[in-house]
Amino acid sequence: MNLATLKAFKPSEYEDAADGYRGTGDMASAAKDTVDNQICAGMRNRLEGKAAAAALRELQKLSKNFHYAQTECGLVSTALNGFAFDMAAAKRKLDTAIEDAHADGCKVNPDGSVTYPAGAKPGDEKIADGGTVTGSAGGSPTSDGLERQAVNIHPNPNYGKALGYANRIADALKEATDADTKWAPKLRALKADDDLTVSKHDWADAQSDMGGVREAGKNYLDSLPEPPKDGSPKDNASWWKGLSPEEQSAYLATEPAAVGALDGLHAEVRDEANRMVLAEARGVAQIEYDTWLRKNPEPPRQTDYINPMTGTIMKGVKVDSVAWKKWEEARKSAHKSIDGMDAIQTRFDQTGTKRLPEAYLLGFSTEGDGRAILANGNPDTADHQAVYVPGTEAELGNFEGNINRSVNVWNSADAKAVGESVSTISWLGYDAPDSVYKDAPFEHYAYDGAPALNRFLDGLETSHTGDTAPHRTVIGHSYGTTLVGAAAQTGDLNADDVVLAGSPGVKVSSAEEMDVPKGHVWNAEAEGDVVPDLGRYGHGGDGFRIPSDEQFGANQMTTDTEGHSGYWDEGSDSLKNQALVVAGKGEDVALKPPPNPLTSEEVLRSK
Repeated sequence: MNLATLKAFKPSEYEDAADGYRGTGDMASAAKDTVDNQICAGMRNRLEGKAAAAALRELQKLSKNFHYAQTECGLVSTALNGFAFDMAAAKRKLDTAIEDAHADGCKVNPDGSVTYPAGAKPGDEKIADGGTVTGSAGGSPTSDGLERQAVNIHPNPNYGKALGYANRIADALKEATDADTKWAPKLRALKADDDLTVSKHDWADAQSDMGGVREAGKNYLDSLPEPPKDGSPKDNASWWKGLSPEEQSAYLATEPAAVGALDGLHAEVRDEANRMVLAEARGVAQIEYDTWLRKNPEPPRQTDYINPMTGTIMKGVKVDSVAWKKWEEARKSAHKSIDGMDAIQTRFDQTGTKRLPEAYLLGFSTEGDGRAILANGNPDTADHQAVYVPGTEAELGNFEGNINRSVNVWNSADAKAVGESVSTISWLGYDAPDSVYKDAPFEHYAYDGAPALNRFLDGLETSHTGDTAPHRTVIGHSYGTTLVGAAAQTGDLNADDVVLAGSPGVKVSSAEEMDVPKGHVWNAEAEGDVVPDLGRYGHGGDGFRIPSDEQFGANQMTTDTEGHSGYWDEGSDSLKNQALVVAGKGEDVALKPPPNPLTSEEVLRSK
């Protein structure tokens, strides 16, 4: 980088180019949404057959192309702004050094050297000749010391001034050279394959690109307003609203996981951020799984069956080998996170089927057992919101079941909420116990997750844009009810109704402690569900009440399902009763009759 090039550099040209890429990314995002939520949704709702299915597959590929273009354009825009920021800082240093040199009677030459006039130190009669000096950037302590010594002994006082300006110019040129060297490979890396297929490698490369732009753009990104540390949903929303479109784009491009996790931001923003994280994580996970398969080839599946009584091989009878069973178990474990990510994508692809609304990914992470928060319908505009909290064994790998339960609640509640909109949310925002017997007895899972649930519920209130506040229901299942109780016990559960299903206990002693109006706590316990008894007789304790107990004070809803997992069976009364609560029609819920009190004769007989 030479002086002429840096003097002529115009940061605005790169900033304008960044705006152009950001605009292109916005157009790609709009096109993706149109394909997903209008064209594909309309086709699913109206067309059937092989031709329609084939067309949908091609449209889904087009949507992926738009999504990838959106992601990469965001990175290019941020990279160009970052490069312009670094170069502008160097250019300001250069311009200031040149101005100061001219003001002090020195001349800056095209090669960056500085010519100084003749002069004499105070008290010297002889005037020393002028001259030209060339600066150096960032010298060592030794060289700086020698330089100061030379300035002190030089007879012309202008020599030291000129050398200082020359050094400042050299520093500016080095800073610009370093910026150019740093950004050139990052910008060159921001290009796609010359084909129309967005592959797992493309998305993995996009994740790598994101890290590269984040690293190179540290100075630029550090100059942006930072999100509030441990901020409330209102703080988060205020911070995001205060950013310029350019700054919002930079955060979405380089920190999508952080943006997607901020409670209080609008659903559309969180969804955009988390879909980027999902797509990139899916590409990386597929590459890792393919690598695992190459390192762990499938062993022969079938082997002869040996009669355990005789120890002889039974001809014509084959069974799965022990080696294959172990391999298959390991393979499923290696594929587990992909199963969860594919389930989320499947829900995206179901938009429009049987009037199902578009989905919003409000949270996503693959760390640990994984996290995922998925909404059916936009909660920001919904009249009724329902947040479903799953229980023991819930993780990203089996998130499909939790998605389906929320879908069933939406279908049923939407049918009841005539003229009003509904959004149902599967909230896997905590580390659920892995085992009913080994982990569920420990309460720390509930108390660790309770603050996150409370923040999420507060965030739903903050981001809502309707004219009136929404009606909000929290539905807990199994250990999820324990977490809901812990959230009410330790914070302020921001809900109007609470539905508890298959609860082993809720950490509070009565329905009045659940932070909702009196009469708005509902409980469901089905025939054959052993989990409430596990809590009742297993790991209860002082102040630990099972909500199906009469003393707790909950409305006991009728159930026509059996076991611990049937509460959301389509067409069931168990589901219908929950839907009525979600739709704000609790007065229509079918309740179990209260137990008959004992007569005086029965009391005496019992004694």
